[in-house]
Amino acid sequence: MESKEKDKAVLEDFPTISAEFRSLAPIYQDIIADITKRMGEGMTVFMKKEVMTNADWNEYCHYVAGLVGIGLSQLFSASKLEAEIVGEDTELSNSMGLFLQKTNIIRDYLEDIIEGRKFWPRETWGKHSENLEDFKESQNFDKSVHCLNDLVTNALGHVPDVLKYMSRIKNQSVFNFCAIPQVMAIATLACCYDNQNVFTGVVKIRKGQAVGLMMEATTMDNIKQIIYNYTKEIQKRIPADDPSAERTRQITSEILELSVTDKQSSCNVYLPLYVSGAMLTTAIVYQYWTNILQVYDDYI
Repeated sequence: MESKEKDKAVLEDFPTISAEFRSLAPIYQDIIADITKRMGEGMTVFMKKEVMTNADWNEYCHYVAGLVGIGLSQLFSASKLEAEIVGEDTELSNSMGLFLQKTNIIRDYLEDIIEGRKFWPRETWGKHSENLEDFKESQNFDKSVHCLNDLVTNALGHVPDVLKYMSRIKNQSVFNFCAIPQVMAIATLACCYDNQNVFTGVVKIRKGQAVGLMMEATTMDNIKQIIYNYTKEIQKRIPADDPSAERTRQITSEILELSVTDKQSSCNVYLPLYVSGAMLTTAIVYQYWTNILQVYDDYI
């Protein structure tokens, strides 16, 4: 039977990948070889190991995404596009990856359950149900959402690291490359928070909204503004009776304090990006960014 896995193209066209790898300078080959080796070894651990604790969740996300962040950061520094500290501070690089991966795992609950995969940590969901699969049943939605909000709160704990990491990036191309997935992740978490639709389908931000974020995520002030707006949206929706409400208020308050900018009153990503003549430009580039969006769609 032919595989339907999206990643099968990697195996089918591996000679091309191998040739490209061998064409790289040794310094880049060493980084890539080290990271992929560590990822492979880590993934084999979780072929037999269930994600039981929140520490396991961090470990799993480290192997599948945190190491990607570490490797990319090392490549940025090795290429001299960024300062050495970017590649050396593996804690921040790892946190960047964990934020994206946790967002994916939260959003993809139903798809994973249907496919027989379990990536939500038992330590968290076990407080609300005996079986993770039960969350998709409508009679359990109150407990399901409580668990969901707990995990979103956990993921939001990485946002301060995201802001610190992004503040160090100076090259514009690197900045855009790193910023786009992060702002789409915070937008996705805002959609998922306290939303029972996570248990009935896939919750995603609107394509037009995503394109707008991609166009805006070009400066540190804009990144802060976007994160501020979506964090504020989450904070406003914290249910008083939610078991993790206090922790959610604490982390959202911290994020809001870190993401305040001088432009707070004049910039709002929920309003049209431009007016008058700029609307024509937006329309022209919309299709271009929609195509680019497909590259990010599997990651956020």
